[in-house]
Amino acid sequence: MTAQTTSTVRPWVRDAAQVATDAAGLVGSAQISNTTLRRYLFGLPGVDEVGAKGRAAQLGTRSIKTTSKAWALDTIISMIDLTTLEGADTAGKVRSLVAKARTPEPGDATCPRPAAVCVYNDMVATAVEAAKGSGIHVAAVSTAFPSGRASLAVRLADTTDAVAAGADEIDMVIDRGAFLQGDYLKVYEDIVAVREVCQSRSARPAHLKVILETGELVTFDNVRRASWLSMLAGADFIKTSTGKVQPAATLPVTVVMLEAVRDFLAATGVQVGVKPAGGIRTSKDAIKFLVAVNEVAGVRWLDPDFFRFGASTLLNDVLLQRQKLASGVYSGPDYVTID
Repeated sequence: MTAQTTSTVRPWVRDAAQVATDAAGLVGSAQISNTTLRRYLFGLPGVDEVGAKGRAAQLGTRSIKTTSKAWALDTIISMIDLTTLEGADTAGKVRSLVAKARTPEPGDATCPRPAAVCVYNDMVATAVEAAKGSGIHVAAVSTAFPSGRASLAVRLADTTDAVAAGADEIDMVIDRGAFLQGDYLKVYEDIVAVREVCQSRSARPAHLKVILETGELVTFDNVRRASWLSMLAGADFIKTSTGKVQPAATLPVTVVMLEAVRDFLAATGVQVGVKPAGGIRTSKDAIKFLVAVNEVAGVRWLDPDFFRFGASTLLNDVLLQRQKLASGVYSGPDYVTID
C-alpha cells in the first residue's frame, strides 16, 4: 500500500461524506455492495497465523526496566477504560469507579488518570455527573451488547439513549452472525448507521469504538477483514472483545489489528485506534501490548487517543507496580481500593 502525503486525520473529525469517499476509493467503486466489499476484503493479504503468533511471542519477551518501566506504567494507566459491566452494577458502584478514576493513587498527584470509565447505558448519566470536570471520558456499551442480537431499530435506540445521556464514547458490537455468513454490507451499514447517531450531537460527537468479538471470528483472516470492514464504515477505534467471550484480547490478534490500522493510515491518511479488552489483568501483560503497539503500528499510537485497554482489574496491579518502583518494596492488595 502506498503512503499518502496528507496529514493524519483524527478519526472522529471525519464527516459521513469523507468516510464514504474513503471507502469508495479503497473498494474501487462508489457503489458499496456485498459484491464490492467481498472483492476488496478477500483481496487483502492473508494472515500467516504461525507468523503472527511467533511475532507476538517474540514481542512478549522484551524486558523494560527502571525509567522506561515507570513511563510504561503511567502510560498504561492513561490508556485504561476502567470498566464495570455486570448485571449487579449499581449507581453507588459506578460512582465509586469514577472516584477511583479521578484519584487512582491518593496522595500522589503525579499519578495519571485513566482515559475513561465504561458502563452500561443506564449508568451513563450517573457516570457523567460523577466525572464532571475531571477530563475522564464516559464510554457506553451499546447496540444490544454483548450479543448484538436485536433489530437495527433497537440497537440505534440503544445508542441514541447513551448519546443523549452524555456518553463521550460508544462501544458497539458488530453482528458476528452476519459477518460469518458473508453479509458484509449489513455489518457495514450497521456501523454507518450507529456512527450517524454518534455524530448527531454536532457540538461534541461521540467517539465510536467497534467491537469485533474476535473470539467468535474463528480465523486471523476474519479478524483482518472485520478490522478493515469496520474502518471502511467509519470506526474511530477497533476493539477486540466484549470481555464476555473467550478467548478475548490476545496479543497475536492485537498484532493483526495493529497491522490493519497501520496499513489503513498508509492507504487513507486516517489514523484509527485499537482497544484490546478482556483478560488483560497485569502490568506485565499490558507492557507486552505497549511493545507491540510501538513495533507494529508505531509511536503515534502510544497515545490514549489511539490505544486503550478495556479492563476492570488491571489498574490495581499497575498501581502496585508503581508503588514498588517508588518505594523499593512490594505493597499488598490492601494498598489499593477494592474493585
